[in-house]
Amino acid sequence: MNYSPIAVFVYKRPEHTRRTLESLIQCPEFADSPLYVFCDGVKKEEDREKVNQTRELVHSLLNEKAKIIESSENKGLANSIIAGVSHICEIYGRVIVLEDDLVVAPEFLTFLNTALDKYQDQDSVMQVSGYMFPIPELIPETEALFLPFIYSWGWATWQRAWSKFDPQSTGWEVLKTDKNMRSRFDLDDNYGFFDMLNQQMSGKIDSWAVRWYLSVFKHNGYVLYPPNSYITNIGLDGSGTHGSWYVNQRLKQIQYQQLNQFTLPDDIQINEEKFKLIKKYLRTLQPKWVKILKKFLLPSWTVKLRKCALAVRNYFV
Repeated sequence: MNYSPIAVFVYKRPEHTRRTLESLIQCPEFADSPLYVFCDGVKKEEDREKVNQTRELVHSLLNEKAKIIESSENKGLANSIIAGVSHICEIYGRVIVLEDDLVVAPEFLTFLNTALDKYQDQDSVMQVSGYMFPIPELIPETEALFLPFIYSWGWATWQRAWSKFDPQSTGWEVLKTDKNMRSRFDLDDNYGFFDMLNQQMSGKIDSWAVRWYLSVFKHNGYVLYPPNSYITNIGLDGSGTHGSWYVNQRLKQIQYQQLNQFTLPDDIQINEEKFKLIKKYLRTLQPKWVKILKKFLLPSWTVKLRKCALAVRNYFV
């Protein structure tokens, strides 16, 4: 069997990277899978030592197993992933993607490779996810399920799908005026994807994932999720770039139950009852009180702190 190539993206977290790679090595398919490791370049001088330590770790753990691409400049995670995924898809027609803070279960590659083979010619299926939300009612399930949105914690795609990715998010403005479309984009108003997209397009964040989701959304694409998670995120400790404090604290408390067996559905459709459970869970990650705090209280306190700091600086200048 020809296993799918794996792309791992690392930067300056050597211990996180170690745990990610060590878990990946435990997957039975790892030895026969093409492996690419993309090492981003230094952004700040104080990061140079950690960047070098991470690269040394990659070389020591993988030796000749991987093709290690070390960037001389800092591209940022979004640009690194867009370029790396595009490069590997052009060569192999598919790719499995991991970041440097994801510990995988031994069955991770089995699930993704099996799904990549099964849905290879199904244009409506645009991604396979290795992560699943911790929904108590779904823990007994063994059949994977389709959902209409992406998640970036350990995933895979095909060239046929990735070729539809629009990094410029052309026409995204329609979501500002079309309330029904915006509601659908936000999973029936249960998760603030539009807020993320708005921040992306105004330059406040740099996210490849929300732009990829918009591309999937515009093509009415589906994403296959496992019945239980094959991914544990170990980066919810403040070492990462993205993610709100509240969401990180919620997710850190989760104990994942990995699955040893699974089945893949033949029908490409969404189970509305299961989707309803997932939307209910996602809504708990963004409760109204957090939104109100972010919108009204935090900005005002930020302004006050900045004014105070400026006054102190002017006093001593």
